[in-house]
Amino acid sequence: MITPLDIENKKFSKQMMNGYNVEEVDEFLDEIMQDYETNYRELSAKNQKIEELDNALSHYKSIETTLQNALVMAQTTAEEVKNVAKQQADQIISEAQKEADNIIRTSKESVTKTLDDIEQQIRIKEQQYNDVKQQFDIYKAKMESLLISQSELIKEINKDE
Repeated sequence: MITPLDIENKKFSKQMMNGYNVEEVDEFLDEIMQDYETNYRELSAKNQKIEELDNALSHYKSIETTLQNALVMAQTTAEEVKNVAKQQADQIISEAQKEADNIIRTSKESVTKTLDDIEQQIRIKEQQYNDVKQQFDIYKAKMESLLISQSELIKEINKDE
């Protein structure tokens, strides 16, 4: 690329005949040099601005990528937390169900044992009742027999007298 300095330092060979007017050529070259210098500076400034914008764009793309990765990670973490919470809830429910089943089974066993104990006590008490009744019947029979024999004895004594 030609710089404004290249234009300014450009020298043309002069011809003796049919040559260009040196002053006109120099004036024209000065104008071109000034326009070219202005354009060159603008282009340089714009190139610098483009480079700054490219750097900023790269920076923002990097931030965007980082944010996307963070979002994906947050979503993944949220899913994992949700899954862990569900597993814990399921485990708590399962343990509660097992404990409830255990309490019910223990209660049933306790009630069954208590009923068995009560039935056993009833049988024992019935047996004791039957034993006492039988002893009473035996005692009653003995008493009747004794009374009869006493009555017979009194009759015998009364006959003898």
